[in-house]
Amino acid sequence: MKKIFKFFLNTIPRPILIRVSIVIRPILAFLLKGNKFTDPIDGKSFSMFLPYGYGSQRNNVLSPSTLSLERHRLLWLYLQNETDFFSSTAKKKVLHFAPEQEFYKRFKKQQNIDYTTTDLFSPLADVKADICNLPFEDNSYDIIFCNHVLEHIPDDTTAMQELYRVLKPGGMGIFQIPQDLSRATTFSDDTITDPKERAKIFGQYDHVRVYGRDYFDKLRSIGFKVVEEDYTSKLSSELVEKYCLAKGEIIPVCFK
Repeated sequence: MKKIFKFFLNTIPRPILIRVSIVIRPILAFLLKGNKFTDPIDGKSFSMFLPYGYGSQRNNVLSPSTLSLERHRLLWLYLQNETDFFSSTAKKKVLHFAPEQEFYKRFKKQQNIDYTTTDLFSPLADVKADICNLPFEDNSYDIIFCNHVLEHIPDDTTAMQELYRVLKPGGMGIFQIPQDLSRATTFSDDTITDPKERAKIFGQYDHVRVYGRDYFDKLRSIGFKVVEEDYTSKLSSELVEKYCLAKGEIIPVCFK
């Protein structure tokens, strides 16, 4: 199964994968019913989660029902338990880059947010836009989600500046990235062009860097106030295992 998933991830373009996954998701959820692991996004439980990874694959990380990964489930729990994202009575403007399937329909249905999605290629994007040159006015959005996007962007400084520009004063942004916390500094090397070598070094063939601990300070240099939220430390070890979370993953919660 690992080899099959790895082949699909590395050979089929992401927009096509998104469309295909909509069809196969109910089949996977039916076949893997159980009670060992639970997806907190929809509350469904399974005998196992699926493997995932472009380079080395991780076991029990991809939910059969929502297709969420560790980071998605962690973000959902944080929003649900630590913010008023789902409960606020004041309507908020939300901008979501490269919207994830597990969130897209749920956020669209929320009556308490004015929800806009954006991306250059995603079929789920309302607005096709370059993150380094956004077509939105200054101080437009109360909340911005931009998760696992910046590692794809050669000029991430300009992208961060654009995120800061369109976020309202007092607004919140969550900008998750794949991060190697053992690295003090971010690593990039434009001379590595072979897709297999990029997947091996950067974790994915279309990544341009591996972020280190300095990621948070780079966001601060743009102007953001950054909370390094180690949310798994606030959950019991039983829940971390049950929800298949990555213990120690940091959520970068940014404010303007």
